Amino acid sequence: MYFPLEYDEPVFRPPSEAYSLILQLTLGCSWNRCAFCEMYSSKKFKVRKEEDIIKEIKEVASISTDIKKVFLADGNAMVLSTAKLLRIINEINKAFPRVTRISAYALPKDINSKTDDELKQLSEAGLKLLYVGVESGDDELLKLINKGETFNSTVDGLQKARKAGIKLSVMILNGLGGKNYSAQHAENSAKAINLIQPEFLSTLVLSFPYGEDHFKKRFKGDFKALSTLELIEEMKIFIENLELENSVFRSDHASNYLVLKGNLNRDKQKFLDNINSVLQSPENALLRPEWARGL
Repeated sequence: MYFPLEYDEPVFRPPSEAYSLILQLTLGCSWNRCAFCEMYSSKKFKVRKEEDIIKEIKEVASISTDIKKVFLADGNAMVLSTAKLLRIINEINKAFPRVTRISAYALPKDINSKTDDELKQLSEAGLKLLYVGVESGDDELLKLINKGETFNSTVDGLQKARKAGIKLSVMILNGLGGKNYSAQHAENSAKAINLIQPEFLSTLVLSFPYGEDHFKKRFKGDFKALSTLELIEEMKIFIENLELENSVFRSDHASNYLVLKGNLNRDKQKFLDNINSVLQSPENALLRPEWARGL
């Protein structure tokens, strides 16, 4: 089947954007310095020409206008000016009259760089959801992983987006600080999430695509990886400290050893009961055997 777009690989998108039209507004990530992240290590950040993007929108529309969701790639399209984003979003709306949601990855710093009015304009134009890798709410750990954010910058940016009517899907990285920072990572991440009150919350487990030693060289501290049970214990601390009004929670990524799915705080006790059952009887736990390392 003919498809008019030629992507600059690799292309990443959230699982829930599986059936979305993906438009690359930028290539790579404008920050691209996080110790744990290798997603865009093969790319040099670049802003694509607006005329090329609009041309692609029109080419897709010449084949089908029945597009309902659009995802703006790569790492953080929100780095673009509000004026440019609005022009592109308006072209999307004209080309695809049935579109119901436009979404993108975002960094808190890029949200903070926009005024309340600019964010409201983007929301009203159709930008309905931002995916944000919060990673941690602990300032010490954020510095060690070179995230370029703080507890306050993260909370301020995401609260600002929600105030403008933009929904949030945020992610915390289980095991990010290893043994030395586990408790403070869990507790302070929960504090940040409580202030943000995102519509969607997920956790992934820290992975080492280039090996643990490679990560340790980039981590600006003493890193000691958590065992599977220690990762689950960290998750327990995180969930115990969450006080959410109505957030869809998912811990079912391929990296997660223990699958937890539900709504917080409604299912908080169910999650904790499940976690306690694993910690008390790990030999009977329903962990993902293809991923679990030594308990």
